[in-house]
Amino acid sequence: MITVRNLCKDYRIAKRDKNFLRYLFSRQYENKRAVDNVNFSVGKGELVGYIGPNGAGKSTTIKMMTGIMVPTSGEITVMGNVPHLKRKVNAKNIGVVFGQRTQLWWDLPVVDSFDLLRRIYSIPRQDYQDNLLLFESVLDIKSFIDKPVRQLSLGQRMRADLAAALLHNPSMLFLDEPTIGLDIVVKKQIRQFIRKVRNERDLTVILTTHDMRDVEEICDRIVMIDHGKIMLDMKTSDVRDKLGGANTLIVDFDEPPQAVDIPFVEVASIDGPRWTFTFQRNNISASDLIARISALVPVADLSLKEPDIEDVIRDIYEGNIVL
Repeated sequence: MITVRNLCKDYRIAKRDKNFLRYLFSRQYENKRAVDNVNFSVGKGELVGYIGPNGAGKSTTIKMMTGIMVPTSGEITVMGNVPHLKRKVNAKNIGVVFGQRTQLWWDLPVVDSFDLLRRIYSIPRQDYQDNLLLFESVLDIKSFIDKPVRQLSLGQRMRADLAAALLHNPSMLFLDEPTIGLDIVVKKQIRQFIRKVRNERDLTVILTTHDMRDVEEICDRIVMIDHGKIMLDMKTSDVRDKLGGANTLIVDFDEPPQAVDIPFVEVASIDGPRWTFTFQRNNISASDLIARISALVPVADLSLKEPDIEDVIRDIYEGNIVL
């Protein structure tokens, strides 16, 4: 679906100069590389989280994949097309949502924007009606579909933008910060919707976000970029299991044991009948550990805490985990 090879993007930036006239009439420029020799591919039906700190090159990559920007060098193909050379063909195959911008007409009711998009994309009437029914049931757009876009709340506008991006049944969806600024209820609704349409339509989704809960709950794979370079390309589950810290098991015993000696398991703390154990999942599974402890001493209660993927990603950003 998507192939990116040796992709680079340079920006030409004017150097600052205290002399205003010289800056105005004879500026000096320097090149800034925003994307630096990036390589990856995305298969049909994949849901990929494309993450990184501010200024890492995420949005620049997305804009090149959608055909908005032209690469300085390297190659991109999206469904066999070079995006910036075949923008109209590419636009018919993809849907795009930029969290900070809307593709809807500001002063028109949402339904009128949808109807304009129906005509632009030549969407068959039945497909259009079927999609509206889906969006009304899953995204609850019926309650505001007749309102002008300028009167919508941020959460309503984002749901309308998602619907607009999918009206023409694209094969691929690009989402740039789709949950930014939204409350937890709307975030959950949007995450569930993305998963639903991906599963039902075998849709390929590229998601950029700073909210690691978005990535953890809906993405199958994480590609991380920093300073324009790919730093990580791994299944979401493997990021936690292979790069995360220890798992923690807290056990409340009916009566505290004299000792618990299980290979690959450490006793982190003891507070009366409450014992805290730490372990690595690749050495022993949580279910095996619980079974072994329960066989030794009667257990009153227990709770399991896995490494938080947000903590793992933050440690990578901060250099605490070397890739």
